[in-house]
Amino acid sequence: MRLAELSSPDVAERAAAGAILAIPVGATEQHGPHLPLTTDTDIAAALCLGLAAARPDVLVAPPVAYGSSGEHAGFAGTLSIGQEATELLLVELGRSAAETFGRLVFVSAHGGNAGPVARAVARLRAESREVEVFQPRWPGDPHAGRPETALQLALRPGAVRMDRAEPGDRRPLGELLPLLREGGVRAVTVTGVLGDPTAATAEEGRELLARLVEALVSHVDAWQPVVVA
Repeated sequence: MRLAELSSPDVAERAAAGAILAIPVGATEQHGPHLPLTTDTDIAAALCLGLAAARPDVLVAPPVAYGSSGEHAGFAGTLSIGQEATELLLVELGRSAAETFGRLVFVSAHGGNAGPVARAVARLRAESREVEVFQPRWPGDPHAGRPETALQLALRPGAVRMDRAEPGDRRPLGELLPLLREGGVRAVTVTGVLGDPTAATAEEGRELLARLVEALVSHVDAWQPVVVA
């Protein structure tokens, strides 16, 4: 269930019964010429809704649609708030949410948010708040390639322009990382794509989404809250 669709008393009742708040964390950034800027946010939100479908005790917060996307500078439409602001946003959001909910889980689907999310979660835990984080991982193309294109074909097919899909830099991520750190995505690909999206299908997107939701559900199922004596 979506948090924003409930009234305040409804939320209070659910929270008192032990509800977990799942917070999708995405970005607004280029995903090649064929995918929408909302791709990371869409994936994070879909994972949270999948978690809520599997666990009735989960409420899904409105997505955080901005993050640390400086590596995509130079591509039209990318809106980055940087690492420091992303970390602070998540810390303050977590503090506020923890006033209502005993447990929070951030689901972050943008790799550039990894550092800020980790630091925010560490800070919130140091303040004795019950916070977890899940960052989906998949093999293959790291950005706007086959996996993300397949996921969007499953989630929002009308937003995908397969007629514009074209390969980008297909070198392994380990080989690209030094170049990406030095010059951003622009330094290695003019399309903004890392990988080859042209063969992606909605069917493989649905299969990948199911695996990612299963991994998220298992992660939350295994979560053992800290008991303070």
